[in-house]
Amino acid sequence: MGTKEQHIFKSRRAAAIDAEISVPPDKSISHRAVLLASLSNGRCEISNFLEGEDCRSTAAAMRQLGVMIESPEPGKLIVEGMAGRFTKPFGDLDCGNSGTTMRLMSGILASQPFQTRLIGDASLSKRPMQRVIDPLRLMGAKLHAEGEKSCPPLVVEESSGLQGITYRLPVASAQVKSAVLLAGLFAKGTTTVIENVRSRDHTERMLQYFLVKAKREEVWENKNSPKHRRLVEIRTTLEGGQIPESMDFTVPGDISSAAFWMVAAAAAPGSRLLIKDVGLNPTRTGIIDVLVRMGARIREVIESSFHGEPIGNLDIKGGKLRATEIRGAEIPNVIDEIPILAVAAALAEGTTVIRDAAELRVKETDRIAVVASHLRAMGAKVEEFPDGMAITGGAPLKGARLQSHHDHRIAMAFSIAGLFASGETVMEGTDCVNTSYPGFEQTLRVMQKGGKMKRKTRELTGLKGTGKPAMRPAATA
Repeated sequence: MGTKEQHIFKSRRAAAIDAEISVPPDKSISHRAVLLASLSNGRCEISNFLEGEDCRSTAAAMRQLGVMIESPEPGKLIVEGMAGRFTKPFGDLDCGNSGTTMRLMSGILASQPFQTRLIGDASLSKRPMQRVIDPLRLMGAKLHAEGEKSCPPLVVEESSGLQGITYRLPVASAQVKSAVLLAGLFAKGTTTVIENVRSRDHTERMLQYFLVKAKREEVWENKNSPKHRRLVEIRTTLEGGQIPESMDFTVPGDISSAAFWMVAAAAAPGSRLLIKDVGLNPTRTGIIDVLVRMGARIREVIESSFHGEPIGNLDIKGGKLRATEIRGAEIPNVIDEIPILAVAAALAEGTTVIRDAAELRVKETDRIAVVASHLRAMGAKVEEFPDGMAITGGAPLKGARLQSHHDHRIAMAFSIAGLFASGETVMEGTDCVNTSYPGFEQTLRVMQKGGKMKRKTRELTGLKGTGKPAMRPAATA
C-alpha cells in the first residue's frame, strides 16, 4: 500500500464495506487538553490523546516552557500544570504544521514576561497570522509576524500586562476566539468575544470543565418563532485572573477523521459501517447534515456526555447519493470536511455547488484549486470559483497518480476516491497524514478488502435520512 521511502498510498475499487471501526482521538480537543492542563494548578491525566504530529508539537512547545509532561504509555499524558507561570524557552518554539498550536499558543504567550519566537514548517510559514495578531494587540500584547503578508515566524514580546476587551470576530474562527479567551485568563477585567456565526465550542466547554467561570449568551431574532428565528450573535465572557483547576480528561474520537469513512460507506450501495465512540459535539456534526441531505442513511446515537463533550456511535448504510448545495452559514461547520464532501459530490447524481468557502485557499494548501485539479484528473467535471466549486457527479472515476501537496486531508480524501475508481490511484507524499490520522493506511487496507462487522445486540436508534435532517447551528474550524 505504500513504502517508507516513497510515502505513498495505493487504492483500488473496493467491495461493499461491512465493518466496525474506531477513529483516532479528536485533534482539536487534544490540543486544547494539553494547553488547559498546562495552565491548571496541578496534575492532570489526559487519556486517549492523539499521537499525531500536530498535537505532539503542542506538547513539545509546552515542555519547552517548563511544563513537565510524561507519556507513560501511548495515548496517555501526565501533565503537571504550572498555573500559567511558565519559563523562558531555550530557542524557538517549533509548531510544525499546526496552525492551531501557533494561534492558541500566541494567546497564552501574550501575557508572559519573556519574548518567544514561534516557527513552523514550510506550509505553516505560508499561513497568515494577522487575524490573531490584531485582537491580541488590542489587549496590549506586543507581537508581530516576520514573514511576508503577516506569515510566520511569529514573535511575541515580553508582556507589560494585558487588558480585557470586547472583540467581535470579523471572520468565524474558533482558533482566534480561543486565543483571545486564553489571553483573557491573564488580562485585567473582562474579556468578551462576539461571534456572528457559531464556531467550534471545544475551548468554552473545556474551560467550564476545568472550573473556569465563563458565560455564554445567545442573541436570537424572532426567538419565539421556530420557522423564522435567526441567531444574531453569541457572546462568550470571562473574568481575568482565573486559574483552571487540575482535572483528568479523556479525548473522544474525531468526527473529522470519521468523515472519510462515512463517505466511503454512504456512497457504496450495500455497505454497512459502525463508527464507535466518536465525538458528536453539535458544532462539529455538519458533515452528518450534509450527507443526510445527499441521501445518506446515518443513525446517530449519543451515548454519553463525557467531560462536557457528547460521545456516541454512527451507523452508516450505503446507497445512492444526490447533489446538494453547501454554502453560507453551513460552510464554517464543514470547512475541514469539504475535500471529502467534494469526493462525495463526484459520486452523487447531479451538480453539487460549494460556495462561500474562500477560507480553503489559505489552508495547508489551496484546497479549492487542488481538489478541483485532482477531481478533473480522475474524470469528474468541475467548475472552479474564487470561493468554491461546482462538481457534476455520476461520471465514472478513473485511477490517477496524485500529489498530496503536504495536505493530510487532500491525501486522505483522494485515497477514498480511489476506492470508487477504475484502475489504481496512487497518492504521493502521504507522510503528512501523520499530522492527524496515524493508522489511516491500515484502515484503508481493511476497507479495500471489506471487513466483518461485530454487531451490537442492542438496537441503534435515532435513524437519520428518513425525512428532513435535524437542523444544527453552523460552526467553524
